[in-house]
Amino acid sequence: MSEYSPNTPVLVGVAAVQQRLDDYRQALEPVALMEQALRSAAADAGCDGLLSRADEILVPRSLWGYSDPGRLLADALGSVSATTLLAEFGILQQSLLSRACQRIAAGEAQVVLVTGGEARYRSLCASKAGAEAAETRQVDVAPDTTLYPEDELWSAVESDSGLGMPVGYYAIMDSALRAKQGLSIDQHRDQMAAMYARFSEIAATNPDAWSDDPVSAAHIRNHSAANRMLAFPYTKLHNSQWNVDQAAGLILCSATLAEELGIERRKWVFPRAATESNFMSVVASRKDLGGSAGFRIAAQVAMENAGVSFDELRLCELYSCFPHAVRVQVQEFGGRLDGDLSVTGGMSFGGGPLNNFVFQATVRMAQLLRQSPAEVGLVTTVSGMLTKQACALWSCRPNPGGWMFTDVTEQVRQESEVCELVADYAGEAAVAGFTVLHQGTDPWRAVAVFDLPDNRRTVAYSEDPRLLRMMQEQECCGAVFKLAQGQFEAPG
Repeated sequence: MSEYSPNTPVLVGVAAVQQRLDDYRQALEPVALMEQALRSAAADAGCDGLLSRADEILVPRSLWGYSDPGRLLADALGSVSATTLLAEFGILQQSLLSRACQRIAAGEAQVVLVTGGEARYRSLCASKAGAEAAETRQVDVAPDTTLYPEDELWSAVESDSGLGMPVGYYAIMDSALRAKQGLSIDQHRDQMAAMYARFSEIAATNPDAWSDDPVSAAHIRNHSAANRMLAFPYTKLHNSQWNVDQAAGLILCSATLAEELGIERRKWVFPRAATESNFMSVVASRKDLGGSAGFRIAAQVAMENAGVSFDELRLCELYSCFPHAVRVQVQEFGGRLDGDLSVTGGMSFGGGPLNNFVFQATVRMAQLLRQSPAEVGLVTTVSGMLTKQACALWSCRPNPGGWMFTDVTEQVRQESEVCELVADYAGEAAVAGFTVLHQGTDPWRAVAVFDLPDNRRTVAYSEDPRLLRMMQEQECCGAVFKLAQGQFEAPG
């Protein structure tokens, strides 16, 4: 009896590509990088014929303007029978990998191509030259399938306070986690700096990383001309590095087809289990502002389905858009990850192409698992402001129970307490989480989420220089302020 069923999904080809050309005119556009990644993935599998046999091509939306990048790729790769899918912002990247596995396991597809890519560095170089980087235009072309999120990623109450970029939201959540853990501000900053310094060391060993120079903890921790503060306590080097030209290509097929095509068994990497939560709530409404029931539940179920424990994991890639994303995962996983938390170097140093990093991470994980076939690797995913969560476990050995996917959305919904958000509250309220946003080199605005006496929430801001200074020097979670017309001030 075979150790796996004929329709068992298997990852057989992986590749990551990047370019760093200062002359934008010589640089490839995003869809060309994706094509290169998929061709390289087919070469990695030792089977170019996989591309022409593709049943579906899955691509997540990024900052490029293509209406159906999958069709451009199908035409370029000779994938004449392939249908295309575009996942809009707010869809978990892991959802595309899980969809590929599910379709193969159900016998609905034999070959699925998953790819994503960005060329922000190319665009940046063009902008500096006073030009615009050209892209292939599509007219009246739509994907066969489009995935949309079911709800919004932020609220008007939050954006009216000055929150816009994700860095502010994550800094607020991290302040709440810091207070929950009983860390001082200095301890918190030291911890984050040490963690990200280690990420920079890992990136230096990753041939596909954007940065290959380790960075000291002191440089990461403290703001400087080269590393300005964005949202206290987050500096630029705590931020996902999205100005990159990177793409990844992954080819999944059935075990039966892999055997028929003679793809070497040493190339096979099995998806053992995956989970995801698509429950959506805006940041300020979350009662447990510094926690994540989604990650706690998603990880627990994934581990059970894969038949492994955290103590067995030696290879992990915890989604690292900002320090809070990593720190909250470690907390929700029970602090049982003693080794490195990344195999890529994370999104600050490995590179964080918008809406594609999980594919880059999965490529690296597959490469390392092939080198250590006895190991099991964990790759996690975040969408939005820690809005959605997913976990995937990979191994060169199939799951004894077969590929397993579990949607834990409803369980997470039941275990996530959500507060009503209100605007323009007047009265005293206690800080649940806060940050100080910076513009250029200077602090600009403090933004805080407040617990109201009736269990509701609001968001307010202050531009008082005294408060801006104080809130970067001392813990303010739990402190009481006076609110009126969307702003706050010290009481009395």
